[in-house]
Amino acid sequence: MRDWISGIAGAVILLLGLFPLMGKFDFLNNLPVILLIWIISGAGFYLMINSIIEITNSNIIGWVSFGVAIGALVIGIFPLLHGFGIGPSWFEFAWIGRTVYNLIFIIEGIFLMIATFAMEL
Repeated sequence: MRDWISGIAGAVILLLGLFPLMGKFDFLNNLPVILLIWIISGAGFYLMINSIIEITNSNIIGWVSFGVAIGALVIGIFPLLHGFGIGPSWFEFAWIGRTVYNLIFIIEGIFLMIATFAMEL
């Protein structure tokens, strides 16, 4: 069951990043950036757990998923830490725009959907 939950979560996150890039559902462009950061962090943590399961099943895609998860966690956790007053000013990642966040959603969503099948191999 956890495999299909990963696939559904991945599909939702993929669509959350894809629709604003396609110009659909304009209300998604109005979401606060802090909410996007929380979603990226949560999805990155979930992807990290799934990638560890993939690695223990001797699946080579698990290492790629783990790298993507660590990258997403860094992009998500550093601004959260800066919001709590922890870390230097560059933790804010103010140079990252909404389009980059949407692309991160798409990448995380794809790897979560891959994990649906890769966790069972």
